[in-house]
Amino acid sequence: MLQRRTVILGAVGTAAGLAAAGCSHAGKADGAKGASPAGEWHSPGDASESPAAAAVTLTVSPATGKTDVSPIEPVLVSVQGGTLESVTVASGSKKVGGEVQSDGSWKSTGTMAYSKTYTVTASIKDSTGETVQKTSTFTTLKPKAVANITFQANGLAALKSGGTYGVGQPVIVAFSKSVSDKAAAEKAIEVETTPSVSGKFHWVSNSIVHWRPEKYWAKGTEIKVSVNGLGAHFGKGVYGSANRSASFTIGRALIAISDNNTHRCKVYIDGKMVRDMACSNGRGGYTTIANGQKIHFWTQSGPHVVLSKELVHSMSSASYGLTDKNNPFYYDPEDVKFCTRISYSGEFLHAAPWNHQLGRANISHGCVNLGEADAEWVYHNFLIGDVVQVKNSPKALPLTDGLGDWTVSYDKYGN
Repeated sequence: MLQRRTVILGAVGTAAGLAAAGCSHAGKADGAKGASPAGEWHSPGDASESPAAAAVTLTVSPATGKTDVSPIEPVLVSVQGGTLESVTVASGSKKVGGEVQSDGSWKSTGTMAYSKTYTVTASIKDSTGETVQKTSTFTTLKPKAVANITFQANGLAALKSGGTYGVGQPVIVAFSKSVSDKAAAEKAIEVETTPSVSGKFHWVSNSIVHWRPEKYWAKGTEIKVSVNGLGAHFGKGVYGSANRSASFTIGRALIAISDNNTHRCKVYIDGKMVRDMACSNGRGGYTTIANGQKIHFWTQSGPHVVLSKELVHSMSSASYGLTDKNNPFYYDPEDVKFCTRISYSGEFLHAAPWNHQLGRANISHGCVNLGEADAEWVYHNFLIGDVVQVKNSPKALPLTDGLGDWTVSYDKYGN
């Protein structure tokens, strides 16, 4: 039996301007005996009129023709007067996942990409069982720039997701583009900890932000950091490239204390002293290097965080710009063993077999000199993120020389 079908297709916020697919069949010629009105058809021997299909209204969001659609905006398809049989949302060969909801509508579950045109294709079965197919298109927004998102252990090393770090390790998120709307970036970042602790953000530059709790992490704390970057606007047309996440765990609570006055470096694990080492810290004093910069030779006071470890590191005064061999602070390159870095400016705990003043005087160029056995123990037992507190030095560690996040009180952190 052929029947009249009417399908009305439209989009949210617009008139139903997407033309419906319908059909009608001409009746007998005008004037013929038993002629039916135009557009109607009766089965032979059936004097009754065949029932018309119910009107079908299709609603698609985002509306057809819309541009600047966020890639995280859900695609919604619903129908009245019929049943959705299938929905596909695709840009070329890339399809967006979705599922039918309890009310019979369809909602996307996947995300889209920037600067793409997507076609929504819906197949609908009307009340008579006939199938109608309709398409709608929209375009996602085109950013001026896209910021990639990475996680750092520090400025020298990426964070190893699933890794174990020391109690001083802050959460560090790095953006590949400058962020002008820092509030939007912070809103996109979620830090979940077990046990739960609150924390604060601190921007060390326009592209790198740190997050730390009020106190050092408790041992065994599990941290997950997520950045909902896709679709997030970080200002001046810069959008996040994608959603990113990473996790890490805090190991045993190791804190070392190097005292400039006593020339001892004591290591505590979970509050118990496990090693007491003779040391020799920076001799102090100033000199001027070739570019006119004034540099000092103190081991800086304050809480340092372990940044990296190297079995052998080549050290020389030229590494920080001092090349004048007549300068009393000059020294030739030397391969140094068991090096544990605690600042970007070149402070290490390392073996110093040439230093015969360990435990008696500070004569280094700024590092914490140790005996070879002690330096080897530190190298094998310290983790990135462990804390080395230097006491009684006249020069304070700057916030940005390594991970100086703990050098400021919590109330001033982030200000």
